[in-house]
Amino acid sequence: MTSRTGLAQPGAHRAGWRRGRALGPVMLLGAALVTIGTAFTACTIDSGVFSDNSVLTPKTPPAFDTPLPIPPLAESQVVDGVRVFSLTAQEGRMQFFEGMTTPTWGFNGDYLGPTLRADRGEKVAVEVSNELTEATTVHWHGMHLPAAMDGGPHQPIEPGRGWRPEWQIDQPAATLWYHPHPHGQTEEHVMRGLAGMFILDDGESDSFGLPAEYGVDDIPLIVQDKKFRSDGQFQLDSQGNEVGLLGNVVLTNGAWGSVLDVITEQVRLRILNGSSARTYDFVLEDGSDFALVASDGGLLEAPVVTDHVRLSPGERAEIVVRMAPGTQTMLRSVPPDLGNVAVPAAYGGTDNFDVLLLRAAAELRPSPVIASRFTAIERFTESDVDNTRTFAVQNREINGRRMDVNRIDEVVQVDSTELWEVTNRDLFPHNWHVHDVQFQVLDIDGEQPPPELLGWKDTIYLEPRKVYRIVMRFEDYVDDDKPYMIHCHLLLHEDEGLMSQFVVSTDEPRRNLDDGDPIGGHGH
Repeated sequence: MTSRTGLAQPGAHRAGWRRGRALGPVMLLGAALVTIGTAFTACTIDSGVFSDNSVLTPKTPPAFDTPLPIPPLAESQVVDGVRVFSLTAQEGRMQFFEGMTTPTWGFNGDYLGPTLRADRGEKVAVEVSNELTEATTVHWHGMHLPAAMDGGPHQPIEPGRGWRPEWQIDQPAATLWYHPHPHGQTEEHVMRGLAGMFILDDGESDSFGLPAEYGVDDIPLIVQDKKFRSDGQFQLDSQGNEVGLLGNVVLTNGAWGSVLDVITEQVRLRILNGSSARTYDFVLEDGSDFALVASDGGLLEAPVVTDHVRLSPGERAEIVVRMAPGTQTMLRSVPPDLGNVAVPAAYGGTDNFDVLLLRAAAELRPSPVIASRFTAIERFTESDVDNTRTFAVQNREINGRRMDVNRIDEVVQVDSTELWEVTNRDLFPHNWHVHDVQFQVLDIDGEQPPPELLGWKDTIYLEPRKVYRIVMRFEDYVDDDKPYMIHCHLLLHEDEGLMSQFVVSTDEPRRNLDDGDPIGGHGH
């Protein structure tokens, strides 16, 4: 059993954050971090929390003195030119509260999983074993690979069985991740602890002066919000919230109230929103700028100097923070701009969380100067587009349909560039994740996307009633029988049917099929 104790409870919060430099009033919440819309009838118990027999919330602010756990780099062996990793999905136990044990799931351990790391051009294989009591899958989120290796609902791993996907890394350096994708159960499997990072490297990205020593100045951060029941177990039910479960505590790499001791002038934080429903807006508590250097699919064309980055579930960002000797600052999530949603407070739009304390040593090792420009990104234009598709996201449906694992919804022609127009027609949050390829944001409601959305993306937040036009190219991996997924990455929405399937084919492109095609049914 692994013990990572320390209650992470913001004491002072900044509310009313606005873009730019403006700071809202400081709010001292004191004893409890309360998720809006949830009332607690509390009594004191020995673990130092309040309880209403269903939900726990901290009784006192945290010390933020728990060393940040760093997921270990996964061991691998090169066999016949293939780099082979091993992952085992297994049950575990953790102590998130002092004196209280939580049943968990993890890969190769009690909670979360090791960081897989490979170079562009390498062939990799992952030997996955399932020691759980129910079937699961492992999806390589953000990875360009054959559909049969994607790890979606069509590649289940039964208890006691294994799966060995193999593919060649053929994309730029990036921070990706892996997680389960069983249809109807993804939220539960991820919330129990099955997730980890998959970092890709290439020779070019090593030349830009970015911090690159894993666990020292290059730090993975898997950020997840949780609720706990009075018996210490995870609260898994969304309790009627339209977007899914919104937790009242935040874990960072599986720890609550953690601190990172910084020993270099600059530190690179690879931030993954691993939550099932919550959108974060990450800032430094003093309002300092940092350099945003990468989004989902890799480096931007140049560092973007900013003071915040919004991430919806599944999105990633790499930021570089510069610190002065002997100083400290808190990485915090302030109320995110969710767009024109109804009742933002119901969807986390007024919540503050302290995430990670950054504490600089009295003397810091010098860091290289970061390049002012990275690799040029060739932008798609409308003249590049071979086919356009329209997607309406509403309730738990895409274009009026709920997910059917036996139906193909879209047929994409190989060696083609597609423009997808995506609209969230609800007045609550959604986002949009595409398997297989990274896309570019052409425009949002006809306006140029902000600088942070000018890189490669595989997941994007959908503000209500806005039209997001995204462009992507499908160059290979034809398979008429094995589909890729398109879905909302708010995991409750995905589980309840807000997902559809497409195949990459030599057939002519088809869209919005009246009745859909059965798996393997088109072009035969």
